[in-house]
Amino acid sequence: MGHDLVIRGGTVVDGTGGPAVRADVAIDGDRIVAVGDVDASGAAEVIEADGRLVTPGFVDLHSHLDAQIGWDPLMSSSCWHGVTSVVMGNCGMTFAPLRPGQAETLANMMESVEDIPASAILQGLDWNWETYGQYLDAVDAMPKGINSAGYVGDVAVRTYVCGEAACDEEFVASPEQLAEMARLVEEGLRAGAVGYSISRSLTHRVPDGRWVPGTWSDPEEFFTIAEPLGRLGKGVLDCAPRYNETDGSTSRVDEEMAWIAELSRRTGRPFTFNLAQMQSLGDHYRRVVDLSTQANETGAQLRPQTTPRSIGILFSLAANTLVDNLPSFAPLKQLDAAGRLAAIRDPQVRERLVAEAATQPGDAYGRMFLMEPDAGAVYRYGPDDSIAAQAAAHGMSPIAWYLDVLDRTDGAAVANWPVLNQDFDAIEELMTSPVTVMGLADAGAHATQIMDASQPTFFLSHWVRDRGLFGIEEGIRRVTSDTASLIGLTDRGVVRVGAFADLNVVDLDGLRLPLPEIAHDFPGGSPRFVQRAEGIDHTVVNGRHFLDHGEHTGALAGRLLRG
Repeated sequence: MGHDLVIRGGTVVDGTGGPAVRADVAIDGDRIVAVGDVDASGAAEVIEADGRLVTPGFVDLHSHLDAQIGWDPLMSSSCWHGVTSVVMGNCGMTFAPLRPGQAETLANMMESVEDIPASAILQGLDWNWETYGQYLDAVDAMPKGINSAGYVGDVAVRTYVCGEAACDEEFVASPEQLAEMARLVEEGLRAGAVGYSISRSLTHRVPDGRWVPGTWSDPEEFFTIAEPLGRLGKGVLDCAPRYNETDGSTSRVDEEMAWIAELSRRTGRPFTFNLAQMQSLGDHYRRVVDLSTQANETGAQLRPQTTPRSIGILFSLAANTLVDNLPSFAPLKQLDAAGRLAAIRDPQVRERLVAEAATQPGDAYGRMFLMEPDAGAVYRYGPDDSIAAQAAAHGMSPIAWYLDVLDRTDGAAVANWPVLNQDFDAIEELMTSPVTVMGLADAGAHATQIMDASQPTFFLSHWVRDRGLFGIEEGIRRVTSDTASLIGLTDRGVVRVGAFADLNVVDLDGLRLPLPEIAHDFPGGSPRFVQRAEGIDHTVVNGRHFLDHGEHTGALAGRLLRG
């Protein structure tokens, strides 16, 4: 009998940082059984990988696929970018524990914080659980193309124990409530949660404008709630920190980092948290890295989590546009993309839109950029690339130029407004720090605003192939074993005998990102941005050939990964 699957003739980059080698990979069941010269005769399936890299599947630490997993077993767009394992429940946002009647509350919170339509969430999940362990059991039973793990989230825990009063800025949990929250976190850990996540970000609000539970809590509360992680010796801490005061520009980095470091020390557990360059806070990111390094020298285990490109708001003719607020566009909002395109091609409509835009402030166009289909998705820009600069170069107003490009590209062009990590020198500094870890892809979240699930493809094509910031061995390590080991996955993120067969076959030279586009495939037809990849030739999950050049083979071998 031959092997179940052989990947033949590729260059194996094993995820550890070790040197790449030409080797075959043999798989039986869900495990790698040989790496080297393999007899492929009699194999049930052979994937030819000559001239390609064979890598571990990529492990994404920061997703919000907690709802989408209920109706999209592929977990797109992550799947198209070589991601074979995702962690859900980031930023304190989870759907369990859940009291009867609270489904709408948690769905509305998720919509308000993460821009996932509550209607889709409520339609797409069964809500047949109460405890976090029961939620994991429900996820376990769902068909999955890739693997998933999850944090138990502070927002849901506080809502379960304290109700919506926990959103009040002055709310203080009682000792009894704190003890109950700690019990729920322990229940989640024992049931398989990979850790406990917290939200402190001032961008995270509930529908009535208050901040999500935990934002203003005394850090001593987190020390009590997270105590089970230290006692059980398991789990990772995760947080969306509060780096600034309510004015947006006053830093409180030192105060926030102090409790983060102390919680890691007290529990003895790793702590990962969001970090991106913010223009309003200057070089706060550098201070966070310095404080993390210092804390790790005194017993903490801090891994600031960053991303390899800017985080930007996207505008598409099929969703939100740059002319949504103009009076003449109001009647066009009810039309589909084809109808809108036909309308802006009407000279009279376009003239009215350009005239109306001229009466409004337009300072932001110097920080916005247009991506066109022929060039693909471009995320690194110079001053001459902005909409304002391009418009001026063509003797047009910004909106006239924007509408002209939409017309010329049949409505496919996408505008990008970077709002975080605009400075690529800062991104480079963050990524090359030994203390940071790759993350913040936000898959599943910000459905009509942001599309960052494609970051592994961008990282490998831009920073590894084109810029040479990392060698291929280190680049692959950053998105495989480094992320996998942080959450305790010792048999994933590596290509070695005995490891789970989560693998990619990658055409490094052919890696390319097409433009994000709008799909209406959420429950109820809700729109979202999706983005595919070119150059991820094959993806294998738990030994099954899952995607072939981005097309689903029919295999759904993904699993729930319990901590």
